[in-house]
Amino acid sequence: MSALLAPGLALIFDMDGVIVDSNPLHRETWESFNRRYGLETTEAMHAFMYGKRNDDIVRNFYGAGLPDLEVHARGAAKEALYREMARSRLEEMLLPGLRPFLDSHRDFPMAVASNAEPENIELILDGADLRRYFRVVVDGHQVANPKPHPDIYLRVADLLQVSPANALVFEDSQTGVDAARAAGMRVVGLRTTHEDLPGTSITVDNFESGELRRWLASERPVAS
Repeated sequence: MSALLAPGLALIFDMDGVIVDSNPLHRETWESFNRRYGLETTEAMHAFMYGKRNDDIVRNFYGAGLPDLEVHARGAAKEALYREMARSRLEEMLLPGLRPFLDSHRDFPMAVASNAEPENIELILDGADLRRYFRVVVDGHQVANPKPHPDIYLRVADLLQVSPANALVFEDSQTGVDAARAAGMRVVGLRTTHEDLPGTSITVDNFESGELRRWLASERPVAS
């Protein structure tokens, strides 16, 4: 498959909902964690958390007036619970076709750009032996503004030394799509979270998609 991708292009991956179908486990974890505080998690709360950084989620769930230290403590405790639950499920959480896709594109610049907590990224990339595929890994705490702002994608493009116009981004949330589009990048949508993702060039079920292979083969770098 790698021969079908034109030289000069780079591939950038979100993590939750793209590398791993982790949203069901995040939903389960938030429900369990919120009950510690007598809070029942609504569908609207679940919908809000997709693609967001933890501090934004905690403030949305528990109130904007929560002190910063408590915001951090609750976010950290929830993610510790998530990692505890995820450790034994990593392989089954990987999106279908991900490993062969990464392996066939190993000679191209690839990166991870995720709003996820750094420890979660470490668990997935190291626990599933995926880190070797990525030249750059950036999380939402390494930039001033998380998604839906473009900062994280612009930072990755700079580190990969590629023009944003030549970066192909894989996203599953509207927050992520908006961030990548604001950075001037082309976006592939994955239907792990939403059936429809406005702003994407193409939307597919997973990395086994023949439609995805044909689309990648048609894309060309833009001269700077």
